Amino acid sequence: MERTMDRAVARGLMSPAEFHCQRAEMMESLASGADDGRTRTQGVLRALYEYYQTECRDSVHVWLSADTDHYCSSAGDKGWGCGYRNLQMLLSSLHTIDAFAALLQGSPSAPEKAVPSIPRLQRMIEDAWKEGLDPNGASHFNQRLQGTRAWIGATEVYALLTSLGIRQALHSDYARIMDFHQPSGPGDTHPRLFDWVKQYFQQSNRSCRLPPRLVHTSMPPLYLQHQVGLEQKKNGSLCLLLLDPGTSASDTRKLLSRDSVSHAVRHVRKFPSSLKHKQYQVVAVQGPLSAEEKQVGGLEDDELVNLVVREKAITTPRWTINLLPVIKQKSWSDPGRV
Repeated sequence: MERTMDRAVARGLMSPAEFHCQRAEMMESLASGADDGRTRTQGVLRALYEYYQTECRDSVHVWLSADTDHYCSSAGDKGWGCGYRNLQMLLSSLHTIDAFAALLQGSPSAPEKAVPSIPRLQRMIEDAWKEGLDPNGASHFNQRLQGTRAWIGATEVYALLTSLGIRQALHSDYARIMDFHQPSGPGDTHPRLFDWVKQYFQQSNRSCRLPPRLVHTSMPPLYLQHQVGLEQKKNGSLCLLLLDPGTSASDTRKLLSRDSVSHAVRHVRKFPSSLKHKQYQVVAVQGPLSAEEKQVGGLEDDELVNLVVREKAITTPRWTINLLPVIKQKSWSDPGRV
């Protein structure tokens, strides 16, 4: 990360004073293992809830995930740290959910609701490899992430969360493991991905005959490889809503102001025409692992091997997106929360 900041100074993107300030904060973060919070924006989900409740009336149904902080890339990880920043977003949300907070607080790597720094996340993934999780992924990285600028993807996140005792699904249609390995619609689009995300959040109100128009659920956000986000207009068109680590903290904070939220939300939306990568993979957190499940590592070895082969065979894009779960479909009842 320090080398990346050196290059930023050389290119005139960072002043020497900023370099020394950020380096000091980085060293403090390394010592504590917790992220310094410089790139974090809090209150994003609450701001979106208020926006959809009071201003945006052209949507027919909206689901929001559990509270999630936005983490953007910094000068030290720009161009390679998106996967880690997305993981920080996911962990920030899990800390707000009792079933997962207990697991995270029980980890020496994440004490007192602190979201780990990127170097600590690298170490945690390496520790998961040492436990025997994802041996093929470990081999791909030569057992080492610390001190490197290597990209991480869905399998590394899966291994880390499994080591913490968290059950997930890498998948579509709630199979044990299945990625969106090819386009499923015209123009190389992925409508099946949109449909799956819709089904994921519909779980939050299965007991309701007429689900409320706006729901702030307690469900974790989705970790999705490649670019994504979701919404459905009155005409039935869908778009994904996403939190992008490539969006600066100053731009993200525009979501928190009533004067700028309407414009800022436009940059959060992505329509099917924007999702044209060949392959997408999603990690969906489902609950704590039982002792037996943790012992076998969550996935069967052959399943994870197949996933790793597929994931490493494709070129990782410039940035990864943590899916901000907002979905819309037809409903006429009042806003609510589950």
